[in-house]
Amino acid sequence: MQIAHMSDLHYCPENLAEADRCFGFAVDDAIRKNADVAIISGDSTDHRLDAHSPALLALARQIKRLADHCPVLMLQGTFSHEPFGMLRMLELIGAKHPIAIADRIGQIGLTDERQWKLSDTSDINHNFKLVVTCMPTVNKADLALMVGAENASAEMGEHLAALLGHFHESNSAYRRLGIPTVLTSHGTVDGSMNETGVPMAGLDHEFTAGALFSSGADACMLGHIHKHQAWRRDFDGNHQVIAYPGSIGRFHYGEIGEKHYLLWTVQPGFADFDAVVTPSRRMIDIEFMGIPNLDEIATVAKDCAGAYVRVTYKVDEEYAKTVDRNAIKQILGSCAEVKIVGEILSVQRQRCAGISRMPSIIGRFTKWCEVTDTSAAGLTDRLQLLQTMDPEDIASQIVRAEPLELKLAA
Repeated sequence: MQIAHMSDLHYCPENLAEADRCFGFAVDDAIRKNADVAIISGDSTDHRLDAHSPALLALARQIKRLADHCPVLMLQGTFSHEPFGMLRMLELIGAKHPIAIADRIGQIGLTDERQWKLSDTSDINHNFKLVVTCMPTVNKADLALMVGAENASAEMGEHLAALLGHFHESNSAYRRLGIPTVLTSHGTVDGSMNETGVPMAGLDHEFTAGALFSSGADACMLGHIHKHQAWRRDFDGNHQVIAYPGSIGRFHYGEIGEKHYLLWTVQPGFADFDAVVTPSRRMIDIEFMGIPNLDEIATVAKDCAGAYVRVTYKVDEEYAKTVDRNAIKQILGSCAEVKIVGEILSVQRQRCAGISRMPSIIGRFTKWCEVTDTSAAGLTDRLQLLQTMDPEDIASQIVRAEPLELKLAA
């Protein structure tokens, strides 16, 4: 069975062009390659959308195109991205094949008539063509009521691991009957890597790879992390695979790698996939520690044509007004977007008690060096030269490379 797996579409007004181009490409490719089923593993929207909004209408059109080709299963994602119940309206689309919304933990099967039917783990259905274990986003608040808010994050992983193990028996039974099994969920695997390359390690992540494998599903199709990655295991004659397709498009600066959807081949005891690259936009970061160098920007401007470019810099407070933002935008005028982000480094002042009462400049200077941890070696002599000699005499001695001699005032 071929399954098209997309995730983290993040439809919203701000992402509409990127999301619709990349998801539309994935839908076209899945139809062309004759996928049997499509699974979208959460975060189809970026936040609550009004029913008449262009972003939600665009998502609905793409879902209908996909459901006109094959049955579609959509998983509930993060509640802040997909308010609970919002996806239910997509079930009402009049497509050729059914659209199922998985917002409860459980199993659902695909019948010989290509209809979705809820499954009871204690009642094995011999007529399914595919069985999907659905693990939508879990509300930690529910767990906090049982174990306390301070323990909810740590306890979440243990409770989900036990729950995943509960499905092992039914998935094994379906595999023995020659029926492929899939687990789809939305959350973080401990040890995974986010889209900027930061490892996600800690006690408060929902899953471990071992817990997901323990479900007994042939394929684990995940959402939530925006970077494509996978884990594999050969055990007891079976080849299991866990994978994130990553987000369908590139929605933020700093994301590394290509963007994908996955075309899975799943059969009892074996799963694998092809990662299909989507036409995500190019996002380029140009960074400066100091005032942006316009000449350097000009040398890379040609390579940035058509891309989304972010220029970042850090400057001291007194140089902030010297940054020519308009010149940067003019040089990068062929880019689709130019975003300039500056960090102003505030001047840090340190109190030096008693310095104003010192009678001499040399004494004040020496005190300043002590407070600021600055070496005064050679500097006090030069300060005395400035006090006792004319600037022309100092300059002429430097030009003649003569050693500077201190002339004491009479």
